[in-house]
Amino acid sequence: MFKLLKYLTSKEWLLIGVSLVFIVASVWLDLKLPDYMSKITELIQTSGAISEVWLAGGYMILCTLGSLVAAIIVGFFAARIGASFSQRVRSLLFNKVESFSMEEINRFSTSSLITRSTNDITQVQMLIVLALQLVIKAPILAVWAIFKIAGKGFEWSLATGVAVLGVSIMVVVLMVFLVPKFKKMQTLTDNITRVTRENLMGLRVVRAYNAEDYQKAKFEAANKELTDTHLFAGRALALMLPTLMVIMNLLSLAIYWIGAFLIDAAQLATDKLSLFTDMVIFSTYAMMVIMSFMMLVIIFIMWPRASVSAKRINEVLDTEPRIIDGVETTGKSGLVGEVVFNNVSFKYPDAVDFVLKNVSFTAKQGETVAFIGSTGSGKSTLINLIPRFFDVTEGEVLIDGVNVKDYKLEALCNKIGYVPQKAVLFKGTVEFNVAYGDNGGAEFSIDEVKKAIQIAQGTDFVEKMPDGYGAAISQGGTNVSGGQKQRLAIARAVCRKPEIYIFDDSFSALDYKTDRILRSALKQETAGVTSLIVAQRIGTIMDADQIIVLDEGKIVGKGTHNELLRNCVVYKEIAMSQLNEEELYRE
Repeated sequence: MFKLLKYLTSKEWLLIGVSLVFIVASVWLDLKLPDYMSKITELIQTSGAISEVWLAGGYMILCTLGSLVAAIIVGFFAARIGASFSQRVRSLLFNKVESFSMEEINRFSTSSLITRSTNDITQVQMLIVLALQLVIKAPILAVWAIFKIAGKGFEWSLATGVAVLGVSIMVVVLMVFLVPKFKKMQTLTDNITRVTRENLMGLRVVRAYNAEDYQKAKFEAANKELTDTHLFAGRALALMLPTLMVIMNLLSLAIYWIGAFLIDAAQLATDKLSLFTDMVIFSTYAMMVIMSFMMLVIIFIMWPRASVSAKRINEVLDTEPRIIDGVETTGKSGLVGEVVFNNVSFKYPDAVDFVLKNVSFTAKQGETVAFIGSTGSGKSTLINLIPRFFDVTEGEVLIDGVNVKDYKLEALCNKIGYVPQKAVLFKGTVEFNVAYGDNGGAEFSIDEVKKAIQIAQGTDFVEKMPDGYGAAISQGGTNVSGGQKQRLAIARAVCRKPEIYIFDDSFSALDYKTDRILRSALKQETAGVTSLIVAQRIGTIMDADQIIVLDEGKIVGKGTHNELLRNCVVYKEIAMSQLNEEELYRE
């Protein structure tokens, strides 16, 4: 928890210092009340002037109002510090996650990262707000009150000490039982977020397979486990307040019971009066001591859960991305759009087997290189090494003669137009989605957006949409079809005007006619740009300058369509399963 405090700014530390001044003032005013109460008691018993009683009462009211104003100011500062601190940590967390490779994302899981960015930060914020008001005030109030009653009576001090010991034992017992539950609670919150997210993302499949009851049962199981844990913690904490009230009442009873014996044993009337006054003052100060411990108990209740949350936040902030930024911004002179794989092997983190083994090829400027193979052969993994979603385990990947590890990530990505296997659209407009991203600070005009959409064969459906290029796209692109999403994703890559296109099975949702027209337009409009295409359809790649056939992570064939038909058994089997002989052997 304390590790997170380094993210407080100097201005916030200054506000904490100012808050401390107002807290001390509030405590001083609170502790003045018993003094005036004592004076009023003496005046009443000695038949003092009523005007003096009213004056002491007026001072008590002023002290109360002053303490209230100081508490409000401290609360205001605490809320401001907590809100700005949580905003900063949330931004740091988001930026850190943005820098993660897929390895780190997979290690934490998406649902856990969402919970850490929301629920966990809220827990820490709540603790900071209360801690600034209570943690500082409680010890000052307790110590000051104890100093005030020191020497007023051994018996009363002993009773107060027993009460404090009882409160401490209760807190320790509660913490022993509750800390493990609070840790479990955060994990269960991750789990319920995961189940809910999974259900929402797969809602169509759930309904198509009549699996609503199964999903409900799955959610109810996760929900019940979280609820039971909350109930256990809640029931344990529910015992705290009644127990504290019992201890406070017993302490009051003990103070007055002891006081009665002491007053009865006194011989002189002045001694009896003095003991009665001390008893009233001691009772008030003793209640303040117990109230201080009650404040600390509130913090102790919140501390375990907030501490667990802080630890989870620090785990993310302290994680060093495996993908380290390089320093190069440009490739070697005379090389543009060249991609080279030199004996590349790759296996996923913590995996035993290699997904790719000794892969070598060269894609020169303007060439179209296609990758094909059975499911799981490593096609998508291979091209994901180019934008450094993962780093190679062995060998090297060069772009324009420079190892991709040596590039600044921003410069590397600006060389690439990437279209993923699953088209991703963001909430916004058609224009926003096509002009998405930072291309070295360049801003795309509406004419460039229209041109990119035209090349991607999306003009017809975009111009038919309400508001055309300003038409709204819902989150995830749920208001457009799969083929339309793919074409908009392709248009986004085209608008970027990159050196290298990466199409990861990006034509699968298009019909054959649109696929052919789109690739023809791409070839004409993007001459001189290197294209790397992963595809399952032979028709999509048969015109490629070079086709690389993968099988179990190894290259088993390399060449043109006709060459592979003659020399590669794997390619021929794939081709013959999709096209007839006349279509296969066309020149």
